[in-house]
Amino acid sequence: MADVNNSRRGADGADPKAEEKRAMKKDNHMNEEKAKDTEKRTAEADTMKEEKTEKEDGVRNGKAADQTQEKARQNEAGKSDSKEKQDEAKSAGSVENGDNAKGSGSGKKIKKDKKDEKIEELTDRLQRQMAEFDNFRKRTEREKSEMFDMGARDVIEKILPVVDNFERGLAGADESDSFVQGMNKIYKQMTKILTDMGVETIEAEGAEFDPNLHNAVMHEDNPDVGENIITQELQKGYKYKDVVVRHSMVKVAN
Repeated sequence: MADVNNSRRGADGADPKAEEKRAMKKDNHMNEEKAKDTEKRTAEADTMKEEKTEKEDGVRNGKAADQTQEKARQNEAGKSDSKEKQDEAKSAGSVENGDNAKGSGSGKKIKKDKKDEKIEELTDRLQRQMAEFDNFRKRTEREKSEMFDMGARDVIEKILPVVDNFERGLAGADESDSFVQGMNKIYKQMTKILTDMGVETIEAEGAEFDPNLHNAVMHEDNPDVGENIITQELQKGYKYKDVVVRHSMVKVAN
């Protein structure tokens, strides 16, 4: 047998057992490489799966956080709206009770209701129209009074020559004559009516000359009186409610 084996080893040039061992060793090495490669791939797959799971968890957590924040904002907005409504209700109550006139001293502006603003606008418009009407009424009354006074002055100015003729006629008449007495009574009645209307004579003789009241038609040198003193009244002057109807015609000393 030994000779046979030796003859086989000599013929092939290699030991069959050694070849078998090398083949087994090579197979084991390949199996180990495959196992390592499988473990590596499994580890990479697990890592990718974990990363994916973490990402999904992060997205879910982010969505949950966003939802939580959104709910918090909605709650804050709800609280703010509720507070604003409460403030508006308080403000409306303060306006109705008249407390908004003085306020609480905080300097905050109170939002007014549209109805109250409309009422204030109409009230202001009504007050303005009433003021305008009152001014119109006063202006109309003043204009009517001025027109009446102007008409009265025109009538008085036309009556004054008649009064002058009565005075001239009565100046040289016999007072014992019944006709003259009757004319004198008519003259006194006419002067009384003029006085009751507000007509008054302008003071002239012995008074200082006033160009607003007197009309100087003559001058004389008179050492017995002062300068610019009226020495004679040639025609009476009259005023109606402090307005000159006719200037006095006078003689003035130089």
